[in-house]
Amino acid sequence: MVTQPLFRKIDNHMLRVADLEAAIAFYRDKLGHSLIWRDADAAGLALPETDAELVLHRLIGPETDIVVDDADQAYQAFLDAGGVSVEPPFDIAIGRCARVRDPFGNVIVMLDQSKGKLATDSQGRVTGVRPRSSH
Repeated sequence: MVTQPLFRKIDNHMLRVADLEAAIAFYRDKLGHSLIWRDADAAGLALPETDAELVLHRLIGPETDIVVDDADQAYQAFLDAGGVSVEPPFDIAIGRCARVRDPFGNVIVMLDQSKGKLATDSQGRVTGVRPRSSH
């Protein structure tokens, strides 16, 4: 019997874009979403009523990423429950990530933030990862 839900919250909704600069200009300048962070391939924009982000990415998407406590454990729990592996857990800048498919054909992206959160400069450019606080 499950005692705690596997999924914690939505981390982001990701859109694939061919031109990152044009996409930032559209979503930030024309639709009013503040730029939180950016790197060479992606940019995160604020959604004002949540800490989830709208992510524009040149290489992947569309997808919705869901936060879990531990991506490796969540991956195994999902498979044990009858889900199927799409991509086993792998490292990402802020932690670990895995892709699975539920029995109904839906691909789900699970990630943890075990390494921390993105650190940025005053222009929102990613400079590294801020380790998780111990409390």
